[in-house]
Amino acid sequence: MVQLKDDCFASGETLLRLDQALAQIRQRVDVVVDHQICDLDDCLGRVLAEDVVSDVNVPPHDNSAVDGYAVYHDDLNPDGETRLPVTGRIAAGHPLDRQAVRNEALQIFTGAPMPLGADGRQSSGPDTVFMKEDVERDGDDVVLPQGQKPGANRRFAGEDIKQGASILKPGMRLRAQELGLAASVGRDRLKVYKPLRVAVFSTGDEVRDPSGEVQQGCIFDSNRFAIKAMLRGLGCQVTDLGIMPDELDVIQSSLAEAGVGHDLLITSGGVAVGEEDYVKTAVEALGSLHMWRLAIKPGRPIALGQIGDTAFVGLPGNPVAVMVTFLVIARSLVQWMSGAEAKPAPRYAVIAGFDHGKKTGRREWVRVRVDRDEQGVLTAYQDHSGGAGILTSMVGADGLLELDEDCDGIVTGQPVNFLPFKEVLS
Repeated sequence: MVQLKDDCFASGETLLRLDQALAQIRQRVDVVVDHQICDLDDCLGRVLAEDVVSDVNVPPHDNSAVDGYAVYHDDLNPDGETRLPVTGRIAAGHPLDRQAVRNEALQIFTGAPMPLGADGRQSSGPDTVFMKEDVERDGDDVVLPQGQKPGANRRFAGEDIKQGASILKPGMRLRAQELGLAASVGRDRLKVYKPLRVAVFSTGDEVRDPSGEVQQGCIFDSNRFAIKAMLRGLGCQVTDLGIMPDELDVIQSSLAEAGVGHDLLITSGGVAVGEEDYVKTAVEALGSLHMWRLAIKPGRPIALGQIGDTAFVGLPGNPVAVMVTFLVIARSLVQWMSGAEAKPAPRYAVIAGFDHGKKTGRREWVRVRVDRDEQGVLTAYQDHSGGAGILTSMVGADGLLELDEDCDGIVTGQPVNFLPFKEVLS
């Protein structure tokens, strides 16, 4: 295991911009998981831990792109039709059992290897393929129209992948297309990082699990389930530690035990400076904790620290703030610790369909739904409360408008940057 750097989350008390915070995290956090070899069928969603280099050309040989007839272009009549005898048949997986000769046509099917020439090489064999729809079959002959270009409908060896080419890079999260590409060069196993082990817990005497009942003055725990879902969407192995009561000794012993078998501990709430915020005290007693004051909305200060070699992240308590701060901050941290390349999620230009005031000096995210008009123009509308506790606004929204620190507000019709949930949530 690669250890976390000492005091990896240490920072000053200056109000940080988001880009500054992410840059500091990136500098101080390394991959903390080992790798393993897995069968291709077990690699979906895993993070690649090796540079995959192809040992073969793809395709491995020149082949036909269509069903039709393979001929030497030099045998064609440049001033009119050409009649040639059909003397062979080449199907995919069944090469011609002889070398090709001049002034013949060979029926060939899509993906079938181009025939060899007199010297036993494809480069000296028939070089052009006519689509069957473009020719006329007349008994044992085929009539070929004039005007076909040399090399038409021929695919070359290595056209997709050259032997020796690097086709997949470490840090890639493997999707169906990457697995297919690995298989295309004969790889049935890949080296991938082990899943990041993350423990998730909630605190508070007022918090209740949704499997039970809620008493007067209490609330059901939604944050823990949202956090677990977002972590699993990043391929993490998640342990649910449940709800911890507001008792310092219980929280401290639970954190100490969880820190031994996990790479990251993450929670929401309980890390402020109130008398009942025991998580902060417990983490400081076991390791180190720093409150990051970030210039963002929604979101209060985020607690980052570590217990031994185990990182700790304390997110805000309000449900919307929990999800937004996870997506724009904790998500990158999780990816970096997991060995994944954490590219910024793409933003898309849309038109604001409402006015919105904003203070300068902080980055803000506004929950919106996006509609497309008859001209294809995408317009963003805010139709929910902006409160950080209104979780229904996340369900009704398609994503977030991102307003940077220099923005002092938007007006209807103004171009704005839109972050779709589909880009950051599985």
